[in-house]
Amino acid sequence: MALLQGKKALVTGGTRGIGKGIVERFLEEGADVAFTYVSSPEKANALAEELGAKHGRKVLAIQSNAGDFNSAQATVDQVVEAFGGLDILVNNAGITKDQLLMRMSEADFDAVIATNLKSVFNMTKAVLRTMLKQRSGSIVNMSSVVGVKGNAGQANYAASKAGVIGFTKSTALELGSRNIRCNAVAPGFIETEMTGALDEKTVQGWREAIPMKRGGTPVDVANACVFLASDLSGYVTGQTLHVCGGMLT
Repeated sequence: MALLQGKKALVTGGTRGIGKGIVERFLEEGADVAFTYVSSPEKANALAEELGAKHGRKVLAIQSNAGDFNSAQATVDQVVEAFGGLDILVNNAGITKDQLLMRMSEADFDAVIATNLKSVFNMTKAVLRTMLKQRSGSIVNMSSVVGVKGNAGQANYAASKAGVIGFTKSTALELGSRNIRCNAVAPGFIETEMTGALDEKTVQGWREAIPMKRGGTPVDVANACVFLASDLSGYVTGQTLHVCGGMLT
Protein backbone atom coordinates (compact mmCIF):
# COMPACT_ATOMS: atom_id res chain seq x y z
CA MET A 1 0.00 0.00 0.00
CA ALA A 2 1.60 3.26 -1.19
CA LEU A 3 0.58 5.70 1.52
CA LEU A 4 2.44 8.62 -0.06
CA GLN A 5 1.74 7.90 -3.72
CA GLY A 6 2.12 11.05 -5.79
CA LYS A 7 3.31 13.19 -2.87
CA LYS A 8 6.35 15.45 -3.05
CA ALA A 9 8.52 15.60 0.06
CA LEU A 10 11.54 17.49 1.37
CA VAL A 11 13.64 16.06 4.22
CA THR A 12 16.42 18.13 5.78
CA GLY A 13 19.55 16.25 6.83
CA GLY A 14 18.79 13.17 4.76
CA THR A 15 22.11 11.45 4.12
CA ARG A 16 22.44 9.31 7.23
CA GLY A 17 20.75 8.00 10.37
CA ILE A 18 17.14 8.97 10.96
CA GLY A 19 17.05 11.33 7.98
CA LYS A 20 18.18 8.66 5.54
CA GLY A 21 15.65 6.24 7.03
CA ILE A 22 12.86 8.76 6.42
CA VAL A 23 13.96 9.34 2.82
CA GLU A 24 13.96 5.62 2.10
CA ARG A 25 10.59 4.95 3.73
CA PHE A 26 8.97 7.86 1.89
CA LEU A 27 10.29 6.49 -1.41
CA GLU A 28 8.96 3.03 -0.56
CA GLU A 29 5.54 4.60 0.02
CA GLY A 30 5.51 6.25 -3.41
CA ALA A 31 6.72 9.81 -2.80
CA ASP A 32 9.25 11.81 -4.78
CA VAL A 33 11.83 13.01 -2.26
CA ALA A 34 14.37 15.81 -2.04
CA PHE A 35 16.84 15.82 0.82
CA THR A 36 19.42 18.31 2.02
CA TYR A 37 23.01 17.81 3.07
CA VAL A 38 25.78 20.11 4.29
CA SER A 39 28.97 18.53 2.90
CA SER A 40 30.23 15.74 0.61
CA PRO A 41 28.31 16.45 -2.65
CA GLU A 42 29.68 13.33 -4.34
CA LYS A 43 28.37 11.06 -1.59
CA ALA A 44 24.97 12.78 -1.46
CA ASN A 45 24.46 12.76 -5.22
CA ALA A 46 25.51 9.12 -5.43
CA LEU A 47 22.96 8.28 -2.73
CA ALA A 48 20.24 10.16 -4.60
CA GLU A 49 21.06 8.32 -7.82
CA GLU A 50 21.12 4.95 -6.05
CA LEU A 51 17.79 5.48 -4.27
CA GLY A 52 16.11 6.88 -7.36
CA ALA A 53 17.10 3.83 -9.41
CA LYS A 54 16.09 1.44 -6.63
CA HIS A 55 12.61 2.87 -6.08
CA GLY A 56 11.81 4.32 -9.49
CA ARG A 57 11.05 7.74 -8.01
CA LYS A 58 12.50 11.21 -8.38
CA VAL A 59 15.22 11.86 -5.79
CA LEU A 60 16.99 15.19 -5.47
CA ALA A 61 20.01 15.98 -3.28
CA ILE A 62 20.48 19.66 -2.39
CA GLN A 63 23.46 21.15 -0.59
CA SER A 64 21.93 23.57 1.89
CA ASN A 65 22.33 25.07 5.33
CA ALA A 66 18.82 25.02 6.81
CA GLY A 67 20.02 27.30 9.60
CA ASP A 68 20.44 30.11 7.04
CA PHE A 69 17.18 31.88 6.14
CA ASN A 70 18.04 32.63 2.50
CA SER A 71 19.47 29.17 1.90
CA ALA A 72 16.26 27.60 3.18
CA GLN A 73 14.13 29.62 0.77
CA ALA A 74 16.43 28.79 -2.15
CA THR A 75 16.16 25.09 -1.28
CA VAL A 76 12.38 25.12 -1.27
CA ASP A 77 12.27 27.07 -4.54
CA GLN A 78 14.52 24.45 -6.13
CA VAL A 79 12.32 21.58 -4.94
CA VAL A 80 9.09 23.22 -6.11
CA GLU A 81 10.62 23.90 -9.52
CA ALA A 82 11.89 20.32 -9.85
CA PHE A 83 8.79 18.55 -8.51
CA GLY A 84 6.03 20.99 -9.43
CA GLY A 85 4.87 21.31 -5.81
CA LEU A 86 5.63 20.30 -2.25
CA ASP A 87 3.26 18.34 0.00
CA ILE A 88 5.50 17.26 2.91
CA LEU A 89 8.29 18.94 4.84
CA VAL A 90 10.30 17.00 7.42
CA ASN A 91 12.54 19.24 9.51
CA ASN A 92 15.07 16.63 10.57
CA ALA A 93 18.46 18.42 10.42
CA GLY A 94 20.10 18.52 13.82
CA ILE A 95 23.39 18.53 15.70
CA THR A 96 24.61 18.04 19.26
CA LYS A 97 27.38 19.86 21.11
CA ASP A 98 27.03 18.31 24.55
CA GLN A 99 28.71 19.85 27.56
CA LEU A 100 27.87 20.70 31.15
CA LEU A 101 26.37 24.19 31.30
CA MET A 102 29.27 25.60 33.33
CA ARG A 103 31.62 24.60 30.50
CA MET A 104 29.34 25.25 27.53
CA SER A 105 30.51 28.03 25.24
CA GLU A 106 28.22 30.63 23.72
CA ALA A 107 29.27 29.39 20.28
CA ASP A 108 28.16 25.83 21.08
CA PHE A 109 24.81 27.05 22.40
CA ASP A 110 24.21 29.27 19.37
CA ALA A 111 25.21 26.58 16.87
CA VAL A 112 22.75 24.04 18.26
CA ILE A 113 19.90 26.56 18.41
CA ALA A 114 20.60 27.69 14.82
CA THR A 115 20.68 24.17 13.37
CA ASN A 116 17.99 22.50 15.48
CA LEU A 117 15.48 25.30 16.04
CA LYS A 118 16.00 28.27 13.75
CA SER A 119 16.19 25.90 10.80
CA VAL A 120 12.64 24.76 11.60
CA PHE A 121 11.45 28.37 11.39
CA ASN A 122 13.45 28.97 8.20
CA MET A 123 12.18 25.91 6.35
CA THR A 124 8.59 26.22 7.54
CA LYS A 125 8.48 29.86 6.52
CA ALA A 126 9.91 28.91 3.13
CA VAL A 127 7.22 26.29 2.34
CA LEU A 128 4.25 28.37 3.45
CA ARG A 129 3.58 30.14 0.16
CA THR A 130 3.41 26.85 -1.73
CA MET A 131 1.31 25.02 0.87
CA LEU A 132 -1.08 27.95 1.37
CA LYS A 133 -1.63 28.13 -2.38
CA GLN A 134 -2.33 24.37 -2.46
CA ARG A 135 -4.43 24.62 0.71
CA SER A 136 -2.79 21.43 1.89
CA GLY A 137 0.43 20.17 3.42
CA SER A 138 2.00 18.22 6.25
CA ILE A 139 4.96 19.49 8.26
CA VAL A 140 6.79 17.05 10.55
CA ASN A 141 9.33 18.48 12.99
CA MET A 142 11.97 16.34 14.67
CA SER A 143 12.06 16.94 18.41
CA SER A 144 13.37 14.54 21.07
CA VAL A 145 12.38 13.08 24.42
CA VAL A 146 15.20 15.28 25.73
CA GLY A 147 13.09 18.27 24.71
CA VAL A 148 10.33 16.98 26.98
CA LYS A 149 12.31 15.76 30.03
CA GLY A 150 15.67 17.53 29.76
CA ASN A 151 19.06 15.90 30.17
CA ALA A 152 22.20 16.83 32.06
CA GLY A 153 24.93 17.99 29.70
CA GLN A 154 22.45 18.86 26.95
CA ALA A 155 20.99 22.23 27.95
CA ASN A 156 21.46 23.58 24.44
CA TYR A 157 20.02 20.48 22.74
CA ALA A 158 17.10 20.22 25.18
CA ALA A 159 16.27 23.91 24.73
CA SER A 160 16.29 23.55 20.95
CA LYS A 161 14.08 20.46 20.95
CA ALA A 162 11.63 21.92 23.50
CA GLY A 163 11.45 24.98 21.26
CA VAL A 164 10.56 22.74 18.32
CA ILE A 165 7.52 21.44 20.23
CA GLY A 166 6.31 24.95 21.05
CA PHE A 167 6.84 26.04 17.46
CA THR A 168 4.95 22.99 16.21
CA LYS A 169 1.91 23.68 18.38
CA SER A 170 1.79 27.35 17.39
CA THR A 171 2.15 26.56 13.69
CA ALA A 172 -0.62 23.98 13.90
CA LEU A 173 -2.97 26.55 15.45
CA GLU A 174 -2.18 29.13 12.78
CA LEU A 175 -2.41 26.88 9.74
CA GLY A 176 -5.12 24.36 10.61
CA SER A 177 -7.85 26.34 8.87
CA ARG A 178 -5.84 26.13 5.63
CA ASN A 179 -5.62 22.32 5.82
CA ILE A 180 -1.91 22.45 6.66
CA ARG A 181 -0.96 20.16 9.52
CA CYS A 182 2.12 20.40 11.74
CA ASN A 183 3.24 17.68 14.15
CA ALA A 184 6.41 16.69 15.98
CA VAL A 185 8.15 13.36 16.49
CA ALA A 186 10.17 12.87 19.70
CA PRO A 187 12.58 9.93 19.35
CA GLY A 188 14.20 8.32 22.34
CA PHE A 189 17.40 6.26 22.15
CA ILE A 190 17.80 5.50 18.45
CA GLU A 191 20.68 3.30 17.32
CA THR A 192 22.48 4.83 14.33
CA GLU A 193 26.01 5.01 12.94
CA MET A 194 26.92 7.37 15.80
CA THR A 195 25.80 5.03 18.58
CA GLY A 196 27.61 2.19 16.84
CA ALA A 197 30.88 3.82 17.83
CA LEU A 198 29.99 3.80 21.54
CA ASP A 199 31.03 1.23 24.13
CA GLU A 200 28.75 -1.79 23.82
CA LYS A 201 28.39 -2.19 27.60
CA THR A 202 27.17 1.39 27.91
CA VAL A 203 24.71 0.97 25.04
CA GLN A 204 23.38 -2.27 26.53
CA GLY A 205 22.80 -0.48 29.83
CA TRP A 206 20.67 2.09 28.00
CA ARG A 207 18.72 -0.68 26.29
CA GLU A 208 17.96 -2.37 29.60
CA ALA A 209 16.53 0.88 30.99
CA ILE A 210 13.94 1.00 28.17
CA PRO A 211 10.67 -0.90 28.78
CA MET A 212 10.90 -2.56 25.33
CA LYS A 213 14.51 -3.58 26.13
CA ARG A 214 15.98 -2.33 22.85
CA GLY A 215 17.06 0.84 21.16
CA GLY A 216 14.97 2.20 18.35
CA THR A 217 15.97 2.13 14.70
CA PRO A 218 15.77 4.86 12.05
CA VAL A 219 12.92 2.87 10.50
CA ASP A 220 10.93 3.10 13.75
CA VAL A 221 11.11 6.88 13.54
CA ALA A 222 10.56 6.91 9.78
CA ASN A 223 7.37 4.88 10.15
CA ALA A 224 5.97 7.51 12.52
CA CYS A 225 6.86 10.16 9.96
CA VAL A 226 5.07 8.21 7.22
CA PHE A 227 1.92 8.19 9.35
CA LEU A 228 2.09 11.92 10.08
CA ALA A 229 2.91 12.78 6.46
CA SER A 230 0.12 10.64 4.99
CA ASP A 231 -3.62 11.09 4.78
CA LEU A 232 -4.00 8.49 7.55
CA SER A 233 -3.31 11.33 10.00
CA GLY A 234 -5.60 13.80 8.25
CA TYR A 235 -7.19 14.89 11.56
CA VAL A 236 -3.98 14.98 13.57
CA THR A 237 -2.18 18.28 14.10
CA GLY A 238 -0.29 20.05 16.89
CA GLN A 239 0.75 16.75 18.44
CA THR A 240 4.06 15.27 19.61
CA LEU A 241 4.44 11.54 18.96
CA HIS A 242 6.98 9.87 21.25
CA VAL A 243 8.94 7.08 19.54
CA CYS A 244 10.95 5.88 22.52
CA GLY A 245 10.05 2.29 23.42
CA GLY A 246 8.26 3.54 26.51
CA MET A 247 11.29 5.22 28.12
CA LEU A 248 9.30 8.40 28.76
CA THR A 249 6.27 6.60 30.18
